[in-house]
Amino acid sequence: MEDLLLSYKNELLASLITLVVVLILRFITYKAVRKVGSISDLNEARIRLVSKYISFGYWVLAALALILIWGVNIKELGLILSSVFAVIGVALFAQWSILSNVTAGIILFFSFPFKIGDRIQIMDKDLESSGTYLIEDIKAYHIHLRRENGELLTYPNNLMLQKAVCVIADEDIDNDGSDAI
Repeated sequence: MEDLLLSYKNELLASLITLVVVLILRFITYKAVRKVGSISDLNEARIRLVSKYISFGYWVLAALALILIWGVNIKELGLILSSVFAVIGVALFAQWSILSNVTAGIILFFSFPFKIGDRIQIMDKDLESSGTYLIEDIKAYHIHLRRENGELLTYPNNLMLQKAVCVIADEDIDNDGSDAI
């Protein structure tokens, strides 16, 4: 056991340093995301969701660093990864819109053009019912919008980035809920 530790002491030390660095970066990022969320008055669920995404990214980078540290044969690893990515690529191509919605959800978190409780109008000619919507919740893939008549619209995050969205101030809405002219 002692010979094993001595022969791999550099790799063990580098692995330990990698894990400590990832934990520190994860902690700092977690605090920064929470601060951005509290300053922007964002929903706690959104803060946790973005923190999970960033944490996952750090652990993927840590796994890649550990693979390099331990000297895994790149040619063998490349063959395995290319096979796995070919299968995943075919599956993700079918699910590309889901991936773009998750990415848009993260962008919406950090750019925070609107938040839960805002009243908005979406400039989308393909949207069957125009008018104003109340943002009820912002999820990983979509946003829950409530119309004045109580209908719930689930709108994809990536379309919120692609379409023009007007945030309507409270004073622009009459008491009956219609837009002031």
